[in-house]
Amino acid sequence: MSKIKIAGNASGSGTLTIQAPDTSSSRTITLPDATGTLLNSDGSAASLTSIPAANITGTLPAIDGSSLTGLTAPIGKNLIINGAMQVSQRGTSFAAIGNGVYSLDRWQFFNSSIGAYTVTQDSSGPAGFANSLKIDCTTADASPASGDYLELMYRLEGQDLQHLKKGTASAESVTLSFWVKCNKTGDMQVNVKDVDNDRQIGNTVTINSADTWEQKSLTFAGDTTGALGDDSSNSIFIEWWLDSGSSLSSGAVPTSWEARVDTDRNAGGTLALADSTSNYINITGVKLEVGTAATDYDHRSYGEELSLCERYYHRHTANIAGAGICAGVVYNTTSAAAAYRYPTIMRTNPTLSYSAVGDFRILYTTSKVVTDIDGIETISGVRLWFNSSGMTAGNGMIIDANNTSCWIAFDAEL
Repeated sequence: MSKIKIAGNASGSGTLTIQAPDTSSSRTITLPDATGTLLNSDGSAASLTSIPAANITGTLPAIDGSSLTGLTAPIGKNLIINGAMQVSQRGTSFAAIGNGVYSLDRWQFFNSSIGAYTVTQDSSGPAGFANSLKIDCTTADASPASGDYLELMYRLEGQDLQHLKKGTASAESVTLSFWVKCNKTGDMQVNVKDVDNDRQIGNTVTINSADTWEQKSLTFAGDTTGALGDDSSNSIFIEWWLDSGSSLSSGAVPTSWEARVDTDRNAGGTLALADSTSNYINITGVKLEVGTAATDYDHRSYGEELSLCERYYHRHTANIAGAGICAGVVYNTTSAAAAYRYPTIMRTNPTLSYSAVGDFRILYTTSKVVTDIDGIETISGVRLWFNSSGMTAGNGMIIDANNTSCWIAFDAEL
């Protein structure tokens, strides 16, 4: 097979044109001194921004053969569930929220005697986000005791973090990005804590403008010390510090990995959210990804986000009286048994909770208000026992809602 070699000076300007020769008398193609134009499939001139980032796996050559830099775009996968604060199965407002309590799905609030707060699923956010998690100070404490703390936390399973290669020479850096709005300016310390090996790394972000949505990002180096457990237990947590006493703030910000030192955990924090009842903070669009650069937030549908949340917490809420919950059989004169299957496999055998026993009733040939509930929980479902009196064994029955306050929930949070 014959070959055609095209050579020429790539300097100059103009359009690269190839004209077919008269093959009866010539076998040579002569090119003008010009550079070419990269075209889209429709014939329009292409720009670098028209090349999807997902297709870029390395540096691309320019028309003149040089390299175009800055085109490597890692495709981020968000390790945070419910980072856009869409799902809140437990409710939308939590007044005087307690220490260690989960509010919006997957988000845990800690307050050790530094004032009081209401956490809400707020219907505001930056462009592209309909919701945020809002923390309002309702009782101030401008002088927290030495060991007091105020923070927002997110926990991750070890088996979901094996690709970080922690504890090896190839340990991966991760980048955390989020949107924040606060009535105060100041520095907020954010840490990544390795629970398995009691190690930590942290840094600070500055809230520059009050009452303004700002996007922040922090990159944390990979840790070559301490592998993470390959299981469903909590291996890493991320903590956003909002206030603390001196025993948690008198050290230095741990900008590289270290064995846990409590005095370093909020050493760079100046926000002091507890000092006035006018104070609030909103957070949304939280993303944790492998790499040293923040990429656009990975939006998931509400259904996808809910399904991921239900691995850790599932709540069945009856919106109307008479809504069916599960079915079973009357076991004896005082108890009925029913099977309830969760919508997804849960992280571990969950803990059962419910609104009030009087919110449920046993419905068969007659109706009986429930007097007690118990269960044998597994990761995929539960056998529930509903107690009452004066029932007839062997009858099929339905458990339904006695009123609109009825709910039953299963908690497998980290």
